[in-house]
Amino acid sequence: MLNEDALELFDHVCGYTDNFAMKLHEIGAARILDAGIETNGSLDAGLLLARLCMGDHAEITIHPADEERFAVSNAVFVRTDAPVMACLGAQYAGWPVQVDDFFAMGSGPMRLLRGRESVLVDLKLAEESGRVVGVLESDRLPTEAVIQNIAEECGVPTEGVHLAVAPSSSIAGSVQVVARSIETALHKLHELEFDVNNVVSATGCSPLPPPAKRGDSIGGIGRTNDAMLYGAHVTLWVDCPDKAIEEVFESVPSCSSRDHGSPFSVIFKNYDHDFYQVDPMLFSPAKVTFHNLSTGKSYSAGSIETDILRQSFLQ
Repeated sequence: MLNEDALELFDHVCGYTDNFAMKLHEIGAARILDAGIETNGSLDAGLLLARLCMGDHAEITIHPADEERFAVSNAVFVRTDAPVMACLGAQYAGWPVQVDDFFAMGSGPMRLLRGRESVLVDLKLAEESGRVVGVLESDRLPTEAVIQNIAEECGVPTEGVHLAVAPSSSIAGSVQVVARSIETALHKLHELEFDVNNVVSATGCSPLPPPAKRGDSIGGIGRTNDAMLYGAHVTLWVDCPDKAIEEVFESVPSCSSRDHGSPFSVIFKNYDHDFYQVDPMLFSPAKVTFHNLSTGKSYSAGSIETDILRQSFLQ
C-alpha cells in the first residue's frame, strides 16, 4: 500500500523537521510539511518530497554530473522496480487542486483513492485506505477549505490527510520536480498506447537546475522543465516483443514534439503561459533507452541538448 508506506516515512520526518529545514503545520485536522514556503527547505527535503510522491517505492539520490554536458554539477538519479504504480499511480501530477483562489498541482499516492484521472482508470490503479499522503506544488499553504476538498475527493476524514508542500522555485521543489524523469517517459509511452505494464524496472537521471528567483514560479517551472526536456536520460527494462518497442521508441523523447528546441520559458510565453496550448508530446525526457529482457536487444532515441541547458540555467 503506497499511502501506508509513504505515511510511515511522513511520520518519521515529522519528528526531525529541523534536520530537513522544514516546518510542520496543523491546518484543520491535517498535518502539512512545509518545505519552502515559510522556510528555506533543503536538498534532503526535496529528496523526501520525491520519495513521498512515489509512495516511497523508489531510491532517489543526488550525485555529481558532468558540468560540461549538463551546465550544472549535480543530477537527481531515480531507480524503481515498481515503475507503473510508483510513477503513474502516485508521482504523476495529474490532480489540479483548486479551491477558491488556491491552486496547486497535486501528486502522490493520495491520487489512488481519488481515482478520477484517465491514466488511473485505464491502468486500473487504485488503493483503499483511511489515510492519504500527497505533495502539492504551490507557493502557498493550503487552507482548511483545501484540506476539506482533498479529504472529500479521497473519501477520508480530514485528520487522514497528510501533505507536503513546496514551490517550484524552492530548492526542495526543484529536486522533487526533476525526480520525475521516469514518470514522464511512462506517461508518454501510455499516450503512445504502449503497454506500460511491460516495463519491469527503470532508472532516470536529470540535471538539478539552480533554483529560480524566490517567488518566480514561472522561472522555476521553466528551469525544471528544461532539465527534463533537454537533460534527462531514462533507461527502461522491458519484457515484450521487439516490435512493440520499435513502433514507439523514436516518439518517446521530447525531440519528437513540434515545440522542442527552445527553453521552456520561451515556449510557455509564446502560448501566453497556458499549459494546455503546449504540445503534450513535449513533456518527456531528452533521451530514452530500452533494454528488452525477452530478446537482449536495446533501443535508444533522443539526445542531451547542452546549449539549451546552458541558456536556461546560466542566464
